[in-house]
Amino acid sequence: MPRWTFSEIPDLTGRRAVVTGANSGIGLVEARELARHGASVVLAVRNTEAGEEAARRIRRTGAAGAVSVERLDLASQRSVREFADRFEGPLDLLLNNAGVMTPPRWRETEDGFELQFGTNHLGHFALTGRLLPHLLEAPAARVTTVSSIAHHRGDGAVCEGNPREGYDPQTAYGRSKLANLLFADELQRRASAAGVALTSTAAHPGVSATNLVASPDGMGANRLVGTVGQLGVRLLFPGPERGAEGPLYAATVAAPGSYSGPTGIGETRGPVGEARRSRWAQDRTLAATLWDRSEELTGVSFSF
Repeated sequence: MPRWTFSEIPDLTGRRAVVTGANSGIGLVEARELARHGASVVLAVRNTEAGEEAARRIRRTGAAGAVSVERLDLASQRSVREFADRFEGPLDLLLNNAGVMTPPRWRETEDGFELQFGTNHLGHFALTGRLLPHLLEAPAARVTTVSSIAHHRGDGAVCEGNPREGYDPQTAYGRSKLANLLFADELQRRASAAGVALTSTAAHPGVSATNLVASPDGMGANRLVGTVGQLGVRLLFPGPERGAEGPLYAATVAAPGSYSGPTGIGETRGPVGEARRSRWAQDRTLAATLWDRSEELTGVSFSF
């Protein structure tokens, strides 16, 4: 089977997309390719200075689509609300890409949620819910949420939101990524039940050499660990160009409710195809419970 490539992304002229965490790594590649194929892309980033530099880099590639930058801090429900309040018009594609990975000590968002659960899941849950009216204005909107092979570390305690007691960085990250996958699947089920033209997909990038390992919000909070980890990842694994294949496939052509990612060597790399779900990721009761809990925690409800 031939490898799926960016050249197979359809013409996106006239479409509007939002990509979270688009100032570097996989998110930057995702935003660049969407713009190169004609979409008008909003880089939704916490650091707008870095976002503006990313936008300039994308424009220098000769991208056909317009590129703009908006501030969004997914660790702040206030910031999510303000971003959504500023947004106007239809939205064809929301790519929930940004994330925090394995901070060594328990940390909380400004709303009091554990940082990974609050950013990776609750931030994107609330963002999707608040942008839903704009998504439903589009003729055939798509929402793609980026999970991880680390979701296999998640378990039935995902709804507890990674409490401070007994905090383990790897388990907490796994639960947040399990939450991403459960959310994407439940969103598709609810959209289908409501009969609306909304496609929800999920994807993971495998293991990719990006700045996520060195981020001070995650593993890079320990400078030595972050530096060594970053060097190791760069030596052993492909860069963000390959890592972006799964999310872009899911965002543009994959089937509703699908989960895509690399298919080689433990799903760490290789051609894009159907990714494996853990048994917890296939638990529809858990997905519905997490949805209800997320609405309760964020105060955001989805009206289809």
